[in-house]
Amino acid sequence: MVTLTQIKPNITLEQFLKYPETKPYSEYINGKIEPKPMPQGQHSTLQIRLGTKINEIVLPNKLAHAFTELRCTFAGVSIVSDISVFTWERIPKNEQGKIANRFEIYPDWVIEILSPEQSANKVIRKIMFCLEQGTQLGWLIDSEDESIMILKPNQFPQVKSNEENLTVLEDLQESLQLSAQQIFGWLTV
Repeated sequence: MVTLTQIKPNITLEQFLKYPETKPYSEYINGKIEPKPMPQGQHSTLQIRLGTKINEIVLPNKLAHAFTELRCTFAGVSIVSDISVFTWERIPKNEQGKIANRFEIYPDWVIEILSPEQSANKVIRKIMFCLEQGTQLGWLIDSEDESIMILKPNQFPQVKSNEENLTVLEDLQESLQLSAQQIFGWLTV
């Protein structure tokens, strides 16, 4: 299988967006194409369960929508976060009022699940870039040490690994309550 990085490592964002999608997905960051690692069992389980749990609570009341593996293109980058959450009023729509295919804005909440071969600092930089553009909240989930790093604009990160409620988007605090212990409990079968 040929990846985009083998084809042309330095291209413009516009050129990158014209290429067909790859599996695993590739992202365009700092003028370079960066492939994402292929999700493994724990990563996939956490991504599906967390996205589903968020949507079960926020969709019925039209508070927000969690999207998995959604490409967001903004501020000169094109990223595919594990989970991107958009508040209801910010969900891009087409002329018919349906969810748009292209999301050319930053998510309100970005969630990344660290894969064993991924660089934590690289993923943190991606979350921090989103925060600099307007994202309200970032999570970095590390299943190896069962912790979740919470990043917010202009604040020191927090790392949670117990039963304490995790920080979620302000508008969702009353309805969405999650703990690191609950999330990592999904890995036990």
